[in-house]
Amino acid sequence: MIILSAISLFQYSRVDVEVLDEKFDVEKKPGMTIVGLISDTHIPSRAKKIPSKVFEIFKDADLIIHAGDIIQISVINELEQIAPVLAVHGNMDPPDVKTKLPEFNSIEFRGRKTGIIHNPDALYGMDKMKRIAKEKDLNILVFGHTHKQFIKNENNVLFINPGSVNDPLPKLLMKATVGLLIITEEKVTPLIVKIE
Repeated sequence: MIILSAISLFQYSRVDVEVLDEKFDVEKKPGMTIVGLISDTHIPSRAKKIPSKVFEIFKDADLIIHAGDIIQISVINELEQIAPVLAVHGNMDPPDVKTKLPEFNSIEFRGRKTGIIHNPDALYGMDKMKRIAKEKDLNILVFGHTHKQFIKNENNVLFINPGSVNDPLPKLLMKATVGLLIITEEKVTPLIVKIE
């Protein structure tokens, strides 16, 4: 069981996400899928390693999604010690990472199609994200690049950025975070979890 700071999509449909201090007990139950979300690790350029708290938060994950800017492929290998990893490359990833990982990836959970992309031009609004979701017939779009947590539900599509585990921006206002998707037959609950 992990005590998490979280925000539920269906209680709050916000563009500017604050990680709440409200505590949730996440206990894996039969029929529940837990997906860990991580992005912008930038190892070793901005941090030496993945914070140990990430391994605690992801310990019950069935899958981990990395939304790019990995920098070293060893980050994926390390996360795979917890659960299988589905990843995409980011704009800062070197050629060896870009040749191993696609720009876009997707997977389906319980009839919900999830897409992953590093940079859907979120800094310029949601137009490209909405277009990607529509063209790829997505229920969930996970992205990174901005280093800032983001959760929004629009037209029955969940858009989520877990923030950065090592380099949140702006540093004075944001905390290092990861995300979780708690998926059941009935609903998807996205959580943003503080690392610090």
